[in-house]
Amino acid sequence: MASETDTTRSGSTPNGSAPDPPEPRKVALITGITGQDGSYLTEFLLNKGYDVHGLIRRSSNFNTQRINHIYIDPHNAHKARMKLHYADLTDASSLRRWIDTIAPNEVYNLAAQSHVAVSFEIPDYTADVVATGALRLLEAVRSHIAATGRTDIKYYQAGSSEMFGATPPPQSETTPFHPRSPYAVSKCAAHWYTVNYREAYGLFACNGILFNHESPKRGENFVTRKITRAVGRIKVGLQSKLFLGNLQASRDWGFAGDYVEAMWMMLQQEKPDDYVVATEESHTVEEFLEASFGYVGLNWRDHVLIDKRYLRPSEVDNLKGDATKAKKELGWKPKVGFQQLVKMMVDEDVELAKREKVLVDAGYMDAQQQP
Repeated sequence: MASETDTTRSGSTPNGSAPDPPEPRKVALITGITGQDGSYLTEFLLNKGYDVHGLIRRSSNFNTQRINHIYIDPHNAHKARMKLHYADLTDASSLRRWIDTIAPNEVYNLAAQSHVAVSFEIPDYTADVVATGALRLLEAVRSHIAATGRTDIKYYQAGSSEMFGATPPPQSETTPFHPRSPYAVSKCAAHWYTVNYREAYGLFACNGILFNHESPKRGENFVTRKITRAVGRIKVGLQSKLFLGNLQASRDWGFAGDYVEAMWMMLQQEKPDDYVVATEESHTVEEFLEASFGYVGLNWRDHVLIDKRYLRPSEVDNLKGDATKAKKELGWKPKVGFQQLVKMMVDEDVELAKREKVLVDAGYMDAQQQP
């Protein structure tokens, strides 16, 4: 004889009423989804049950390699929980259109011209994308809220430790900004735009002041990945020299996969606020070289040359974060330490170099030395 609870098998609750409908999935919108942070955040949010929409710039070349492994053709709509849309932070109309169409619960602004050295070469563009781009997105969110009356939309702005610049470490949320590059100045503007929209319009808007965070997905023109990529190629004989700039610059390096969790945590709080995210350890570029080359049994001094082209007009000497607030209020702490991060990146790049060497040896490609 069936018990009362057996009625649940036919779709009814024990008292005979229909079961509650499932909670709708949260919807996140990510700018910069094709970047390092965007790819890790997408993976994280999909695992949390979100639907994720990403805004991408049109390019003649595909630049989605970091998210190809989680991309599902939208024709399989019941499976495709990540969708991509063309837009640009320099185009306010596209931002407003997608905010209105997607109606996200959470907006993560990770897009930027994010290379510090390059920002000296293209300062106007950097300011337009990083600073005014954030303003355009904030205004799109504000306008959407005003038109719809929604109260459940939250905004995350990706800040940078570069905003502290010349200010001595350790740097916390109360440390004054002293930016030393067009990129850093633009990030400061984006930070204060976010604070202003929070105070002026009551927007749930948070700034994450993230210190340097790396991974095997880091762009190859950033110093950490440039080093580990060279280590792999030197180890297998595809490269002999590595050209760098200031080896005494000191940075607080963490793992990007840890840092995207902090972004999400900020938007789950009752009130919006700003948080420093950091490991609270600082290491020089030279120390990163020691760890990377030493891990595969090489001496970095046999391979590294200084090239003045890689020295910045104004240098940032030492960045080291104080993440006390994030640890206390968010319950966040880094899981991956410096040595583990270095080994993770070197392991990936050694394997990449081995695959590259197979193609070179077979005559399918030429071994290119670093310019």
